[in-house]
Amino acid sequence: MVQKKVIISNPTGLHLRPAGIFCNIANRYECKVMFEYGNTNTNAKSVLSVLGACIKSGDEITLVCDGPDEEEALQAMAEAVNSGLGE
Repeated sequence: MVQKKVIISNPTGLHLRPAGIFCNIANRYECKVMFEYGNTNTNAKSVLSVLGACIKSGDEITLVCDGPDEEEALQAMAEAVNSGLGE
């Protein structure tokens, strides 16, 4: 299991379009991809779960990947978040 803290930098947080991009990237990998925010763990492969987490701009989340391609998944997810998820 690997993890990394990232800050959501896009101005509108994880609303529908960036959440879709976030989930599409997570779904490319075989490993389990989750994120921690507050006291909750959220499945990063589920758009409804990501939207339900209500992540706003400036919020810090911890990406957590566990499985055979965890390092590659963590790097891709962190790069996507740091690049603003298409915004």
